[in-house]
Amino acid sequence: MHKQIKILVVEDDNDINQLLCNIVNRNGYHAQPAFSGTEAMLYLNGQAWDMVLLDLMLPGKTGEEILAKLSEQNPEVPVIIISAKLEQQTKVEALRTGADDYITKPFDIEEVSARIDSHLRRTRMITEAPRIRELAHKDIMIDTEAKTVLVNGTEITVTAREYAILVLLLTSPKKVFTKANLFESVWNEEYHNDDNTINVHLSNLRSKLAKANPHEEYIETIWGMGYRLKT
Repeated sequence: MHKQIKILVVEDDNDINQLLCNIVNRNGYHAQPAFSGTEAMLYLNGQAWDMVLLDLMLPGKTGEEILAKLSEQNPEVPVIIISAKLEQQTKVEALRTGADDYITKPFDIEEVSARIDSHLRRTRMITEAPRIRELAHKDIMIDTEAKTVLVNGTEITVTAREYAILVLLLTSPKKVFTKANLFESVWNEEYHNDDNTINVHLSNLRSKLAKANPHEEYIETIWGMGYRLKT
């Protein structure tokens, strides 16, 4: 029997919070509402969560502060931002900080439901798939059981998405992955020319690798085709 999947729903508007909790419960998961950033932090510090649905404009701690904390302490937990903030810069910053998805209000119930399922399925596949214990390329070492990434002898912190991209590239080191390949393998949903999402995650990953070893290049862009590991 699978353990009950627990999702923290952080939204200060009572009606929207209830609607999101209903979507989560209808999908067969357990929803825990939190109505402020401060309340959310109490739940996050008190127990483990399988996913967080997070509004940005919250009383107490802001959504941005919670996201930064999650990215630092629990980068493996998928975070879906659900916000009325429409600015492209806000979306990009949230994705850069570690959010896995960004849905704008007003949202479509079926879309939210599908995205929750998609992100949980991807996380579960990464967790449960039988894989080689260690993957290596140049001075990158991935321990797929501990889910740790070492670069140049130093452990780097990566989000669940960045980890999935890196594992995918290291599993097929000679393959050129198109953006559609990457998106459909990592996000586990159909690609609709969503370049921005992939660009942001790849850019984050590259900068973390470069920070760990500025003298090495790990991922190369094959113009007009996609990406692969640089030999």
